Amino acid sequence: MRRGITATALVAALALAATACGSDSESDGTSKGSGELSGTVTWWDTSTAGSEDKVFKKIAEDFTKQHPKVKVKYVNVPFGDAQNKFKNAAQSGSDAPDVIRSEVAWTPEFADLGYLAPLDGTAALKDSGDFLKQAAASTKYKDKTYAVPQVIDSMGIFYNKKIFKEAGVEVPKTVDELKTVSKKIKDKTGKTGMYLRGDDAYWFLSFLYGEGGDMVDASSKTVTIDDAAGVKAMKVVKDLVDSGAAQTDATDGWENMQASFKDGKVAMMINGPWAVSDTYSGKEFKDKANLGVAPVPAGSAAQGAPQGGHNLAVYAGSKNLDASYAFVEYMTSADTQAKVTKELSLLPTRTSAYAKQDVVDNEIVGFFKPVVETAVERPWIPETGSLFAPLVTEYTKVLTGQAAPDKAVKTTGDSYRKLLKGWK
Repeated sequence: MRRGITATALVAALALAATACGSDSESDGTSKGSGELSGTVTWWDTSTAGSEDKVFKKIAEDFTKQHPKVKVKYVNVPFGDAQNKFKNAAQSGSDAPDVIRSEVAWTPEFADLGYLAPLDGTAALKDSGDFLKQAAASTKYKDKTYAVPQVIDSMGIFYNKKIFKEAGVEVPKTVDELKTVSKKIKDKTGKTGMYLRGDDAYWFLSFLYGEGGDMVDASSKTVTIDDAAGVKAMKVVKDLVDSGAAQTDATDGWENMQASFKDGKVAMMINGPWAVSDTYSGKEFKDKANLGVAPVPAGSAAQGAPQGGHNLAVYAGSKNLDASYAFVEYMTSADTQAKVTKELSLLPTRTSAYAKQDVVDNEIVGFFKPVVETAVERPWIPETGSLFAPLVTEYTKVLTGQAAPDKAVKTTGDSYRKLLKGWK
C-alpha cells in the first residue's frame, strides 16, 4: 500500500504524543512512584454482538482484579465497520482505542500505515514461543511484531443431524456429493440443503481453494484470481445456487444464514467456531448434540479452508502503553484463552492452552484444531484486507445472475492489479 510523507509524519507525531502524554509510566510497565499500573485502557472488541461480546466484556473487565488502578473501557465495534473506523481514528490522532481486536489480515495493513506499536520486548509478548506458528505468522511485518494472536480459526460445514437422519443422508465430502445430498434433503424433508452466504467473499475462499486457486501469489507477485481455477470456482458456487442445492443472499448474509440454520429451514451452512455460541441459541440446537461439524466439501482439485482469527494490537498513539501491553498479555494468556474456549468454543493460539481441561474437553475445538493446522494461509501483505472488496462485488453478482463467472474474475483481477502496483 502506498505510503507517503503524511503517514511518516503521523507516526512521528503519534510517538511524540505517546511519550508526552504517557509520561507517568515507566518502561517496565509501572507507574512512577506507585509501582502500579493505572489509568484507562480502551479496548475495541469486534466480536459478535449478543453472544461473544458478553463473554469478552466480562473477561476484559476482570483485568482490574490484577490491576485495580486500571479502568478498562470496553467498546464493541461491529466487525464490518471496525477496519475503516480504526484507520480513520488513527489517522486523525483522536478517539482511537488503546487496543484493537484486529482480524488477522488487518494487522499488516495497520502496521504498514504506522498505526500500531511494535511489541517486541514488551510485556504483551510474554512467552512468545508458546504461540502456534501459524497463528504468530500474521502478527509480524518487516521483521517486527505488531500484534499478539488471540484466537485462530478456519471453516467447516455445520449440519443439522436431525434433518440428515430424516433424509437418510451422510455428510458430503465433495461438492458433487453436496449437490446429491441437498437434493435428497429437499425431496425427503422439503428443506433446502445449504445456505451459502453471498455478501461476504470470505465464504467463497473454500471453493476457490477447492479448485486449486487463490486470490494472489505473494511470492511471485502475481494475481491469480482470474486464472482457470478462479473461473471454475465461480462456476461451482453459481451452480450450487442455480441447481437449488443452496440458497443465497445479496445483503444481511450473516443474519439470514444464522436464522435459517438455527430455525431448521436449511440443513447446512459453512461457518467457523465463532458461530458456535450463536448457533446454540437457535431452537434447533437447544440440544447441542444436534449440531454436527465436518470439513468443507472438497472441490475438483483439493480440500481447503482459509486460516482466520483475530489478533490484539496496541495503537501507536496510546497514552497508556504500559497498561495496554499488560492488558494484551492478560487477554492472550493460556488461562484466559481456556476461559474463552469454555464459554465460546473458540480456538486458543497458545500451545500450552491445549493442555488445559476446558480445552481438552471441548468437542468443537477437537474438530477444528486439525482443520486449522491444514488451513490455507492468506498472504500477510498490507493489501490483503483490501482484496475482498472487489471480490465480494463480483461474487455477489455471479450468485445473483448479474455477471458471468469469467467476466467476474477478470474484473476482480483488473482491480487487484490496480491495487497491487507492479504485480503481474
